[in-house]
Order: sequence, then C-alpha cells, then structure tokens
Amino acid sequence: MVDVRRWLTERLAAYAGVPAAQIDPDRPFADYGVGSRDAVGIAGELEDVLGRPVEPVVLWQQPTLRRLAGFLSGEEPAPVVRAVGTGSQVAVVGVGCRLPGGVDSPAALWRLLLAGGDVVTEVPAGRWDGCRVPEGTTRAGGFLDAVYDFDAAFFGIAPREAVEMDPQQRIVLEVVWEALEHAGIPPDRLAGSRTGVFVGACTNDYGRERLADPAGISGWTGTGVAAAVLANRVSYVLDLRGPSLTVDTACSSSLVALHLARRSLESGESDLAVVAGVNVILGPAVTVNFDRAGAMAPGGRCRPFDAAADGYVRSEGCVAVVLQRPGDAGGGHVRVLASAVNQDGRSNGLMAPSPGAQRALLGEVYGAVAPEEVCYVEAHGTGTPLGDPIEAAALGAVLGGGRRCPLLIGSVKSNLGHLEAAAGVAGLVKAVLSLEHGVIPPTAHFRSPNPRIDFGRLGLAVVAEPTPLPAGDALIGVSSFGFGGVNAHAVLRRPGT
Repeated sequence: MVDVRRWLTERLAAYAGVPAAQIDPDRPFADYGVGSRDAVGIAGELEDVLGRPVEPVVLWQQPTLRRLAGFLSGEEPAPVVRAVGTGSQVAVVGVGCRLPGGVDSPAALWRLLLAGGDVVTEVPAGRWDGCRVPEGTTRAGGFLDAVYDFDAAFFGIAPREAVEMDPQQRIVLEVVWEALEHAGIPPDRLAGSRTGVFVGACTNDYGRERLADPAGISGWTGTGVAAAVLANRVSYVLDLRGPSLTVDTACSSSLVALHLARRSLESGESDLAVVAGVNVILGPAVTVNFDRAGAMAPGGRCRPFDAAADGYVRSEGCVAVVLQRPGDAGGGHVRVLASAVNQDGRSNGLMAPSPGAQRALLGEVYGAVAPEEVCYVEAHGTGTPLGDPIEAAALGAVLGGGRRCPLLIGSVKSNLGHLEAAAGVAGLVKAVLSLEHGVIPPTAHFRSPNPRIDFGRLGLAVVAEPTPLPAGDALIGVSSFGFGGVNAHAVLRRPGT
C-alpha cells in the first residue's frame, strides 16, 4: 500500500527544490509554487500511483499536504454544514442599468440575454492613449459609450465639482435615479427618509490618474475620487438618512452589498434600500496585471463551463436594484429569500478559490431546501480553466444529488464580460428577469462541455438555449466570489409564489 503522505512530501520537495524535511504539511501548496497547471500534473501522477481517478480540483479542496493525504487515505472528516433560516424576505421593486452595447434598460438587457448576445468589443479609441501598454496585452473588453458624459445641472452639482468626480460616481447617480423611477418611486420625494445606499466598487482608475500629478489637485479632488463617496453622494444628493456605504470585496462587492442591504431592511435600520455595483476601466493597469497573472482570455471571449474556456474578459458598467419589504412593496415582485456571505480563510493561496468555503456557503443558504426546488443557479462562472470546475463541484455536492432533472447553470459573464465589482448584482438582475419572464436565457459561447467537469455525476447541465422555468415555486440562486476570498450567494423566488 502506498504511503500517500510520504509520496506527497517527496514529490512536493522535488517540485520546490528543497529537502523533504523542510516541507510543512500545513502550508498551502501555493506557498511552494504549485499553480493550476501543476495541480493537473500532480493529480495525474496520483492517479498512476493510487490506481484510481484523482481530479485536479482536489488540490484546491484539500490545499495542504496533511489535508490532501488524509482525504486520499479516507481520513478527512466530512465538513460541518450549518443550516440557517431564510430570515425576512425582501422584494426587488426596481432595476436600472448602464451596460456596454447601449444596454441601458432592463428591457434592453433582456433582449440581449434572450438572444445569447455578446457586447465585448475592444478598448475605445483614445481611452488608453498616453499609457505605455505592454505589447500583447489584451484589448478585448466590454466598454460603455460616452463614459465621461454627465448632466451635472440635473443633480444640482457645480461644473467645477463635476469635472473632478470619478465617472463611477456620476454613473451611479444616474443609474440609481433610473432604478427608483423604474420602481415607481419619485427620487425627489425620498428626502429625509431612512433609505439605505449600498454600492459595490473596487476599481479606482480615475483616482489613480488624478492623484498622479499633485500640482493638478483641487479642493474638489478628495471627494471626487474617494470610494466612500460613491454611496455617500447618492445619499447627499437625494437627502437620504439611512446607511450609506461602499463595499469592496473585489468581484463579490455588489452581491455582498445586497446581503448587507437585506439585513438592514430586516433589522428595521432601513425602510428602503438601493443596491448598486459599478466598474469603469479608464486605464490599462489592472488589465495588464490580470493578463500577466494568466486570468485574461487570449481569445477575447468569456466562455463559462465550455471546453474552450481560457479566462475572462473585463467589462464596465453599472447595475442598480431597489429593495423593499414585501409588505411595503405589494405583490408581483421577485423576492430575495435568503443570502449569505463567507470567507475562504487559509486556502491554497490568497487568490485561489476554496471548494470547501463554496460548499459551506451553499449549505448555509440551502440547509432547509430540497435540491429539487432550485431549478437554476446563476454562477460566478468566469470561464477560467480551474475556477469553473471548482464552482461546479461545489454546486453538484450541495444541489446536484437526488434530482429528477439536472440543476441548470449559466453565467451572464458570457454576454457582458466580467463586470468585477458590479458582476454580482448583474447576475442578480439576470435572475430577476428570468423569474419575471419564466425563461432562463442561454449561456453565450457554450458549444461543448468542459471535460474537467463531470456534469452527469454532479447532476448539472449548462443552459444552451432559452429554457422555460418549471411551473410552480421556482427558486434561482446567484453566486459571486471575490479574488480575496469573500463569497456571496443569494436565493430568489418568482412573483406570486
């Protein structure tokens, strides 16, 4: 019988170029330089040694030598899943959006999704002029038209102050106003109300650009580039008295913001809540960083769960939703039944996804729900070779068993690219529109299933064409994960059920 721990110790020592005595069984594999490609190689070697299949994802599920050896030897204990109640429901009563391709309303977004459209193009002419962009850097992305346009007078903002405002602040103001109007709530009648504003954001290209030359800084620059003011300016302009905060958990920011907004309504802290996510790509620095990290798709398309998936494509835009307690909202609105947030902790590297944390998150939300009740999950689905299999494994472990039909999955990133901080609420709006229309839109660019995902065993299937929702009480889940380890998930129910 093979001594798995000794074999792993010797293999890791050889890989890292250090004596076996220096291998710490409790340090993550990433600390020894093991990346996704290395994981595939090590898993293949383990298959030969053990004589049974070993998926590469297991090195992320069990990210240390001690845990992996215990798991492969059958000694790893099952994770403890804590079921929590759904708490108070909230209704989604309004939606606003400003997205690439001229998608500036829920109706326009629905048309794009139903057609399986894709808004990814290339960096607009002049956007990155004057920047030294390394040769070979991807220029594909989803970009807004006229990103600097803003009607300052409409919001009572002086021109000299408006020019110092991050375009993200301007867009959030406009899209929040539109979401309130879509909800039938006149924004100018909210003055003095306990309305909370929760904004997810993580990019600050404008601030980096403005602060690079201290000689050009004015008295308006500080508030113009401050992340806090993304939310605070909405509260100021509309005279709102509820909580006002900007959330940065990287790509999960806006779904975490939704979770906080739901809790604020539940506690009575807010009587109405606005949740927004925003992302604007004014410079190339972040793109260059992720390109060099191997996260960007060389082909310039995001292909979640597909065999050709090779990375993601950055995108910009803003999406906002308005939330109310069901008693205040009346009938006919999609409801958020539950939400939860957790953290990876010490996983296989700071930016490495944690299968265990994802399973625990889903277990918290769905502890009292039969898997068959969940018909679709709007996945994080970035289209990365490792991230998609890890997410699929977690979904299958919690929701894939005991089903008559597979759990359907997909990702709006196939249509819009990755909106980063705004991605979570964009996925949420796709789920809202699907429940309202009774149809799940197709996942764009899906041609052939990712061979690293055993869809049949996991009880999953990717939505490849418009698919009607089942009759009755249909639930849809939405996932969003941040590269620093903060994960969020929300569950929605169709109107009238």
